Amino acid sequence: MSLLQISKNVQRHPFHLVDPSPWPFLASLCAFSCAISGVLYMHAYVIGSYLLSTSFIFLLVSMFVWWRDVVRESTLEGHHTGIVQRGLRYGVVLFIISEILFFFAFFWAFFHSSLAPTVEIGTIWPPKGIAVLNPWEIPFLNTLILLLSGCTVTWCHHAIVSNLRKQAVISLFLTILLAIIFTGFQAYEYNMADFRLSDGIYGSTFYMATGFHGFHVIVGTISLSVCFFRLINYQLTQEHHFGFESSAWYWHFVDVVWLFLFVSIYWWGGS
Repeated sequence: MSLLQISKNVQRHPFHLVDPSPWPFLASLCAFSCAISGVLYMHAYVIGSYLLSTSFIFLLVSMFVWWRDVVRESTLEGHHTGIVQRGLRYGVVLFIISEILFFFAFFWAFFHSSLAPTVEIGTIWPPKGIAVLNPWEIPFLNTLILLLSGCTVTWCHHAIVSNLRKQAVISLFLTILLAIIFTGFQAYEYNMADFRLSDGIYGSTFYMATGFHGFHVIVGTISLSVCFFRLINYQLTQEHHFGFESSAWYWHFVDVVWLFLFVSIYWWGGS
């Protein structure tokens, strides 16, 4: 190989020119199919549930293979330079901002209905006939669990930065365990509640807000679980651990949203 050919193959900039990939297009199709099938399911179409589950499975598969390629580009191919990581950080920050606006819509709907109850619900809040949940039982316990998980994920972050591998593994495992416990209590609370999604504006706002938060907890748990296996396989180091860092940011966002949910919907909205 001549010197001219070698010089052509050498990358002279710190940016990552991503190779063509089918996964973003496939993921967008699956997400669109999930939205359409979700509407069909909510309107009790027979194929709605089957189409929704199938679309969601394909979405998970496309996300897995897409992020597998990203991990390979980072750990094996070394494309994630400092400038690339900075761009990824900006992307995660913008994503979290979009999630904040997403939950802002649910809080807007809740306070719009609760601050000025209409005559259709008896001009009172909670509406007449709704047996609200006691905020100082499972909701308060879940608050403590989620706050504790926020402490353990911060512990893990500091352990990774300080190259304390054993502490990082233990703290991340505890974070995932606490997240699973939180989800279990949330499912138990839904099962024990006397009202459902179809029970007027209170049921709609309650289950949409807390349900989507629960979905975000599941997504965060999956993300932290992936980070756990990457940590065990020595793919997260002191210098390169943005995959975990973005998951930790996301988890802290989930913590903060739950605090607003507990104070506004469980405590204030149920009193």
